[in-house]
Amino acid sequence: PCRCQRWVENCRRADLEDKTPDQLNKHYRLCAKHFETSMICRSSPYRTVLRDNAVPTIFDLTSHLNNPHSRHRKRIKELSEEEIRALKQQKIEAFEREQAAQGCNESKEQNAVPEEGGEEQEEESVPLTLEERENKDYLKSLFEILILMGKQNIPLDGHTVKELPEGIFASDNFQALLECRINGGDEVLRKRFEMTAVNLEYCSKTQQRQMLEICENCVREETLREVRDSHFFSIVTDEVVDIAGEEHLPVLVRFVDDSHNLREEFVGFLPYEADPEVLAVKFHSTITEKWGLNMEYCRGQAYIVSSGFASKMKVVATRFLEKYPQAVYTLCSSCALNVWLAKSVPIAGVSVALGTMEEVCSLFRQSPQLLVELDNTISALFQGNEEKGNELKEICRSQWTGRHDTFEVVVELMQALVLCLDAVSSDTSVRWNSFLAGRAFVLSSALTDFDFIVTVVIMKNILSFTRAFGKNLQGQTSDVFFAAGSLTAVLHSLNEVMENIEVYHEFWFEEATNMAAKLDVQIKLPGKFRRVQQGSFDLDITSENYYKEILSVPTVEHVIQELKDIFSEQHLKALKCLSLVPSVMGQLKFNTSEEHHAVMFKKDLPNPDTLSAELHCWRIKWKHRGKDIELPATIYEALHLPDTKFFPNVYALLKVLSILPVMRVENEKCGMGRKRLKAYLKNTLTEHRSSNLALLNINFDVKHDLDLMVDTYIKLYP
Repeated sequence: PCRCQRWVENCRRADLEDKTPDQLNKHYRLCAKHFETSMICRSSPYRTVLRDNAVPTIFDLTSHLNNPHSRHRKRIKELSEEEIRALKQQKIEAFEREQAAQGCNESKEQNAVPEEGGEEQEEESVPLTLEERENKDYLKSLFEILILMGKQNIPLDGHTVKELPEGIFASDNFQALLECRINGGDEVLRKRFEMTAVNLEYCSKTQQRQMLEICENCVREETLREVRDSHFFSIVTDEVVDIAGEEHLPVLVRFVDDSHNLREEFVGFLPYEADPEVLAVKFHSTITEKWGLNMEYCRGQAYIVSSGFASKMKVVATRFLEKYPQAVYTLCSSCALNVWLAKSVPIAGVSVALGTMEEVCSLFRQSPQLLVELDNTISALFQGNEEKGNELKEICRSQWTGRHDTFEVVVELMQALVLCLDAVSSDTSVRWNSFLAGRAFVLSSALTDFDFIVTVVIMKNILSFTRAFGKNLQGQTSDVFFAAGSLTAVLHSLNEVMENIEVYHEFWFEEATNMAAKLDVQIKLPGKFRRVQQGSFDLDITSENYYKEILSVPTVEHVIQELKDIFSEQHLKALKCLSLVPSVMGQLKFNTSEEHHAVMFKKDLPNPDTLSAELHCWRIKWKHRGKDIELPATIYEALHLPDTKFFPNVYALLKVLSILPVMRVENEKCGMGRKRLKAYLKNTLTEHRSSNLALLNINFDVKHDLDLMVDTYIKLYP
């Protein structure tokens, strides 16, 4: 009612003063041109919404006098000086009330840390001048172009100087789009640049960078606002990537949104530091200070790493755990346990073998013709076992380097891969181009190196003890729950291997030598080792002993230690709480003890004193359910039950458990952040990648407020 009265007063419509707010709302409309652009939120081209405190301030109260047809259309109420002063005073008082209410609401919000440069500006109480309005419209046009470039993955740079003859000017992609918009009829841009020489850049690189940073921050803030509203979250990083010549860590956050969906969203790149201690400090300051997240609410952390980076990220995890003990260090559901363990092994030979496998997989996936050649080779080798041959052909068409049994796959495919690559590299016809033939020769040489053969065979055998365990971790909720209970047996098996490593290694080495013989590969010590030992070479060192000391023993020890670190007591307690999921309860005959394990989340519960009684009611509810009611099988299903809201402690526990990185994202639509990140990196040349544009491209469906971007830019760069 108060705002309706202000609208009528500002419009000077005396004939509407006696109308009720309901009548005004139903029967009267006000044109959008009477509002400042900052009062209007255009979330899409098809929807325009006024802000909650919008008041019309732009009026031309004299033009009707010159138009005889409209002179009597509106009856304008002429105000005296005293009335105008009273009106202004009312506006000021109302504005102050709104600001006070807004400040009160902000103080009640938990974890409200404003992003640097992103504070909401006070609404201007006086109309903008013509020059200010034109400047805002101009900046808005520039921001629209940058957002378009980000969403459509258009790099900022166009032709490089080296591509052009001397004296020739070519605009970059940003300027080309700007000129296109001017030619399309954008009057604001035309007025600004109509007197500018065509061989000058309209917007400097510095200004583009400043505006891109604001775009990135505003779009990120939309996601971070949802994270803060959810309170609890987890941090996940992906493999180190190259962004325009510099190494960066992609960072994603997991949280449960208002619709009870577990989401994993990309929030930005973190510049990678070689010193793990410096990286830990910078990572922490970026999350807390720049992005405004409260790490006290972080309940999980996981790091998917490339070979060679694992030890550094483990230092980061340790530093975070020292400050925030509840930020449990876990595996990530998107990475197979065996692949993660292999990448974390601090042995150069294992890293080289993984790199070779990735290159082989990539080469065959890039060339359909090469895949057909491999299919024919497999068919010839597996004539007596067509079923196995067809299974291997299907595997070759997938990203088999990410499988739980990736080393088993490469051992089974070894002979077929070598024969196929040899055929391609030695083909004298014009069937294969020189690049493909060259790559085939290099990779065939790498595969037939005895060091590679013995490495993949030993890794296959060691990781066979963790394969079933890791596969269950990526299964249904009940699989994850029971996998947590089987860890002791897995560690017992690995310790037994370690105690009898002489015997086990003898069998593994024999398997490697048999494969080498089949491929006609000479059994020998690595050339690098022989070169180092030239003068003091010990004749007693055999290949078998060398690989036992260099590979088998340290790898088994490393795998045992990594499993203990990643599945800490705290992590296992959290996984034991998965018995809250009704299907797991059913498999345990409703004889569960979540309360004992849920102690670690006691501070996260709304009513911890009633937890015991609530858990009892939750068990009774599902134990005595109707015959036609199925037990929810996942946390996702349990969170979406309409009556879960009557169990606030159970809901809070399920919510915290679901954001643990080890848990699978059930709804594919809610896990698009990682897929879009992979697509961006795959489709964008390294030199064209931009951390700012990447965020806009990956989060293209996140709403953005152009007015906020413009206001922020004016405030930061007056």
